[in-house]
Amino acid sequence: MLISKSRVAIKNCNGTFLSYVRNATVGFTHFKEEELTPELKRNIELHWRNKLVEKPFDSSNVDNKFYVLSMFPYPSGKLHMGHVRVYAISDAMARYYRMNGKNVLHPMGWDAFGLPAENAANQLNIPAAEWTKQNIAQMKEQLISLGCSFDWDRELSTCDPSYYKWTQISVSKTGESHILYREQLLSLQLCFPSMPKALVNWDPIDKTVLANEQVDEEGHSWRSGAKVEKKLLRQWFIKATEFSKALYDGLSSPHLEDWQDIVKLQKHWIGECDGFTFDLPTDSGDILNVWTDVPEHFENAAFVAISRENDLNKDKISGGLLNIRIKNPFNGKTLPIVVTDEVKYPPYCDTYLGLPSVNESDKEFALRHQIQVPSEVKTDNEEEMRQKILSKAHSLKIGGYASSSKLKDWLISRQRSWGTPIPIIHCGDCGAVPVKECDLPILHSQISDASQLKATCPKCKNPNAHRESDTMDTFVDSSWYFLRYLDSKNGQEMFDKRMAKCMPVDLYIGGKEHAVLHLYYARFMNHFLHRIGLVPEPEPFKRLLVQGMVMGQSYRVKETGKYLKECDVKIDENTKTAVELSTGQPVVMEWEKMSKSKLNGVDPADAFEELSVDSVRLIILGDVAPRSNRNWSSATFPGILDWQRRIWLTLHQFYKIRSDDGIKKRDINDATFRQIEDMLAQSRNHIIAGVTYNYKYAQQLSVAVTKKQALTKSIRRAPKEVIKYGGEYERALASLIIMIAPMAPHFASELWSQFIRVPNRINASSSEINWDLDVLEQSWPKVDENHALDLKVKFDGNKKAVSALKFTHNEFMKIDSQLALKYAMETPEVKAYLSDKKFLRSNYVYHDFCHGSLLIQAKKLKGENLSETFKILIHSQAIKYFFGLLTAESMEVKLTRLGELFRSGEIGQMV
Repeated sequence: MLISKSRVAIKNCNGTFLSYVRNATVGFTHFKEEELTPELKRNIELHWRNKLVEKPFDSSNVDNKFYVLSMFPYPSGKLHMGHVRVYAISDAMARYYRMNGKNVLHPMGWDAFGLPAENAANQLNIPAAEWTKQNIAQMKEQLISLGCSFDWDRELSTCDPSYYKWTQISVSKTGESHILYREQLLSLQLCFPSMPKALVNWDPIDKTVLANEQVDEEGHSWRSGAKVEKKLLRQWFIKATEFSKALYDGLSSPHLEDWQDIVKLQKHWIGECDGFTFDLPTDSGDILNVWTDVPEHFENAAFVAISRENDLNKDKISGGLLNIRIKNPFNGKTLPIVVTDEVKYPPYCDTYLGLPSVNESDKEFALRHQIQVPSEVKTDNEEEMRQKILSKAHSLKIGGYASSSKLKDWLISRQRSWGTPIPIIHCGDCGAVPVKECDLPILHSQISDASQLKATCPKCKNPNAHRESDTMDTFVDSSWYFLRYLDSKNGQEMFDKRMAKCMPVDLYIGGKEHAVLHLYYARFMNHFLHRIGLVPEPEPFKRLLVQGMVMGQSYRVKETGKYLKECDVKIDENTKTAVELSTGQPVVMEWEKMSKSKLNGVDPADAFEELSVDSVRLIILGDVAPRSNRNWSSATFPGILDWQRRIWLTLHQFYKIRSDDGIKKRDINDATFRQIEDMLAQSRNHIIAGVTYNYKYAQQLSVAVTKKQALTKSIRRAPKEVIKYGGEYERALASLIIMIAPMAPHFASELWSQFIRVPNRINASSSEINWDLDVLEQSWPKVDENHALDLKVKFDGNKKAVSALKFTHNEFMKIDSQLALKYAMETPEVKAYLSDKKFLRSNYVYHDFCHGSLLIQAKKLKGENLSETFKILIHSQAIKYFFGLLTAESMEVKLTRLGELFRSGEIGQMV
């Protein structure tokens, strides 16, 4: 951090000159440039790039932590506009929470392993490690130029041996129990220590295995687009289905905030856990996975059916008994395996447990195929029998865990060299043996070179053993990176357990395309670590902000589907139609996700050059909510650019007027002066409350931009006498610059450096403005305690508030849900709304120093007009007595009876 100290002479409001040493950084312009050009903005950003005050995370103060995390990028070499959006959002949020006194952890790293790097390296004839390292350096420089306040001291890369050593340790301790465990380390259950063969999805172009989720509905690879083939290979799996129930139920945790439709996506992927999975060993040494929703009848099983596509059906017969059998682990009896399409397989399953005692159709099937039907083992307590079966399955390590029929175990094997090597050595005598922890990491260079695959068995010292040549799915690398950030330089363990107090991540920001697989695997990993006591909470992410895509205008020839560049298209602005310049053929114009193939991408470097970095940040954060798709259109630029220009002129005007001793306060009427000052105070408080709410609660950063633009208008309407002598004007301008800082740190820093050098301070001794520090060191502006905040009353289904009551913060602190409802019931709007409805419930929330919200839900009554009744209900003290007479009746009966009494005149006597 570079700080310029200067001795300056500042004249206070009494005309006395003060001389002192100050610590704020000197700006670039010193009010020399009145016109805010793109070139000037770029020079300002260059000046401030290495001077922005960035407060690092304090590891000794984890109790005050706030963990802001954006999904780390794949180092492709260049940022795209999607990167700019997600990191502008995360940086704005991180800076906001720092200014609110939080100890913010905001790290950055690189999801560096993967197929694209290997393919690119092969094409360029350079090592994948070298290609990746170059890209990381280039993208890091771009992120720094974006002005993001990342904790670079915690930077990590998944292809760094110091990182993937711990990924390897997480799958190295198999043991005979099939459980990888150690107190300080990650522990996972590995399905099959003997590495069974499995029928897998094979990409013939990329020549690697794909997980089921990486194949689209038409059977094509998610990356290469090739038609996926089936291939029988020996594979490693992680027993993720063991955690199905915990992962499904965890989505209902009250600690999760703003997950919205992501909960549905996760639940759909996991599936309702309405059955149990079992891994049954066959007499051929293979494993057959069977799902059933009635495990209590397992002892009555007569057969196991498999579909023709099941990999055990090696000869692909269309039907009949296999020469492979299963020994029922719960009674020792042999079960035949039959290939058939005559049974109803559970959804997404190609195996079926035949239970003649449960299904008559199974009995008929067994008799038809001359399969012996066992004598039924009856039980008086099916739940007790179920628990007995499940308990035995757990002890035998053959499953017995609640799961849906659709969810499968995590296939982690990949036939590529640029990935985390699986730390296993294959020995002809001992089988698959984990590499000792002291010998880790196994470097990817040791498996990419065939000559280095030969190894010594760690168990029997056989010198003719060989290393596992497969690498891990990159989702394994990214399933725990958020934990490594806590202690990224620790060489002794994955992370210091004391640093685990920083979990969960308070705000996780990323694209919706990662809302299923990455979130699922990361949640699984964290649930496991919680089970063994390494992290305090099972869920790794408290709050999600799933940002929308950045869309570009695409131009596609209607007849051929060929995409064109904008310069090759002629657009009729009147009809909003387009044709290809060279042929005159009609062109379809659409907003689509930016991509090279659609020729609609925008290089961030070009945008920075044209507009400046902070202008791009403000533009991409403005107009639409972070969760919505953002159309990158030049039509949206002028609003932001003009706003910046007006703020710039405001600072010049502020300096000029404060320096002009010819302007006298007596030139304006005292009442008018006070009125304008009061208006500025009201506007300042109202905007601070709104912007704070948009950051802290709603995450509507675009609305925050709009509110700051509104405050700018209020400030610019002030006459010169108020600018010269107005304390509220000074407070409002200071608050505006501070609130701009999280979104546009360079621009705000320059504005602030000029603001604090303006003479004749009114609030020179105010505690809310620290005149000696830069803008990023200022505290977030607070609403005055005597300012009346809104209590917004809404009706169910109505987005806009129908009534707004006013209370100060101190008054709000005394209001509970009942009192809020009482106040609302006294308003004409609520009286009218409830006049013909039955009140159901209300929900009240107070957002500190922002506003209160009361949601009222009611049901329309039929046949009874209770308008007058509600007037009496609200105002009459006698109603309490009346309701007391009908204590056993429902509220609807009471209100109906009250209406009858009113119309009959009896109520008048009671009143």
